[in-house]
Amino acid sequence: MDRISTLRNIEDALAEFEDGECDLSDLERRVRGALRTYATELEGDQRAYRATGDEPADGRVVLAPSEGAARERLADLLSGDPDFEVNEV
Repeated sequence: MDRISTLRNIEDALAEFEDGECDLSDLERRVRGALRTYATELEGDQRAYRATGDEPADGRVVLAPSEGAARERLADLLSGDPDFEVNEV
């Protein structure tokens, strides 16, 4: 999905939310799905990994080609030295 298609999908979801045609959880799911599709297609063979553990790592999602690369990418993004694990989403 290209950038314009992604923005249109997000705009459509926002319009439906504003018109009362979907609730907040539906809006969040649709926007998250559009962003994930865009990001994973943009990054090619990379996969999404979610961190679980200490703050500020807990819940963060990064794209990486492997679990080890995901850990490195998260460590570069985070301050301090939080204890966390990564799992493919």
